[in-house]
Parts: sequence; C-alpha cells; structure tokens
Amino acid sequence: MTVRRSDGRTVGRVLVVAAALLTAGPPDPLSAQRDTVRVTVLRVAQTRPDSARSMTRRLLASLSPQDSVYPGVLFTAGRIAADAANAATYLQRVVVEYGRSVWADSALVLLTQLYFAQGDPAATVQAAERLRLDYPDSPLRARADFWGARAYFDLKDDARGCPLIREALDGAGADVEFKNQVTFYASRCASATAAPPAAAPTAGDSQARPTPPAATYAVQVMAVKSAAQVDEMLTRLKVMGFDARVVRDTSGLFKVRVGRYASHDEAAQAQRRLKTRLGGQPFVVEEP
Repeated sequence: MTVRRSDGRTVGRVLVVAAALLTAGPPDPLSAQRDTVRVTVLRVAQTRPDSARSMTRRLLASLSPQDSVYPGVLFTAGRIAADAANAATYLQRVVVEYGRSVWADSALVLLTQLYFAQGDPAATVQAAERLRLDYPDSPLRARADFWGARAYFDLKDDARGCPLIREALDGAGADVEFKNQVTFYASRCASATAAPPAAAPTAGDSQARPTPPAATYAVQVMAVKSAAQVDEMLTRLKVMGFDARVVRDTSGLFKVRVGRYASHDEAAQAQRRLKTRLGGQPFVVEEP
C-alpha cells in the first residue's frame, strides 16, 4: 500500500531515500531494521496515534543523534505529534540540526502549513523564504511558495505574495488538486495587475454599483469548544495533506475547515475524501 505524504511525496519515496542513506556506507542491518520501524510508525499512526508516538519516543531514545536515520525519525515525530507545539519543535530540530539531510525541505514545508494554520503569517513567510533561499532546487519549493504567498496576502503584501503564487503555479506540475488551489489565488494577482479601466458613470447614475464578492466554499470537519481537540485535528489533517484552518465565530466554537474552493463541486469532492479518511459528518459550507 502506498500512503500519500503531506508534502506530496509517498512512503514509497521515503523507503527509497532511506535505502540510499543506508547503502551510502558500510551495510548496517541494525539501521535498516530501525528505519523499517520508523515506516511502521507511520502506518500505526493512521489508526493508533498514541501508540505511534510512544514507538517514536523509544526509537529516538535508542538511536544516536549521529545515526543517518535520526533526522527521518525526528521528521516522523513532527508529523504525528499530539499538538502543534511539539510538532514545531521536532520539525525545527530537523531544519536546524540536520539542514543537510533529505528531510530538511520537507520539514520546512510542514512548518509553513503549521504556522499558517496557527494564524502566524510572519512565521509562515519566514519558513517559506528559508526553503527558497537554502533549497532553491527542492521539488517542494512550489508548496512552500503557495503557503508563503497566502501568508503575504494575509499581511496585505501582494507585492511579495504574487511572485510566489506565480512560482507555485509554474511548479505545480501534474498535481491537479494543488494546481487548482494555486490558480484560485493566482487570479487575485491577475486582477491586481491587469484590472480593466473603470467604466464611466452613465447619466442619472452618479455612483457605480459595487460588484458583490464571489463566494468560496470549504468543508467543515468539526466544531468544538476545546482548543486541544482542534490542535489534534489540525495535526491529523496536515499529516493527510489537507489545507486546514480554524474559524471562530460569535458562538465561541472553534470550527475546523478545509480548503477554499472556487466551486461547490470542488468542495464536495474534498468532502467525500475527508469522510472516507476521517469518518464523521464533514459538510460543505459557503464562505464570503
């Protein structure tokens, strides 16, 4: 079975990278065995996250930080962490302590998603720009560009956000879902740079009527009062590769929603995927 990773690569790719690391030097059956355990953790995390986290802690305790497998285990710990703070700590260790490893750019992409979900656009931008600067040839650059662009938009800095969203669109490749997400935001830049001249008011109509904003759609996964439940769900959704965020309204509930889709049909497709993978009763909502 192939499991999709949140950064767009598969566990199959993980195994190839791990094999390359292990065969770069003298054969080490023990290291190979440990990496098999790490991949097993990912499988267990899909149904028993607490058991997977316990396995990861034991694995980190048994490995030397100099072991070539160690940064991959740290990355896995970040993916399945119980809360956002622990996830960020593990992923930051990968970036800072193992910046030359094959996991560093993946960790930065997950950090951009994590920071954006937490409503911290400044940290999102910092992580995205670091990936662009330190790993310019990374196949994950388009993903980081996308989250960096959205953070710049939240900061009302379209001048920096639009170049990133164009780069993300150029690097989207054959991933149709990702390309559709990027295209939705790219239209914002197209309208900003190529806005048509305003029509002259007609006689008897001294004020132009504003065009109502286009509605977007999202999938609501849960609505709860507990921030801890929200953090756990955001982590699960990010591990699955979904663009998740939190909306809080006057009722005081934390509403976890996925995506910003241009049409109801796109949102309905995401809703079906979420129901298959998460269960429950996710539903499509319209947002202004």
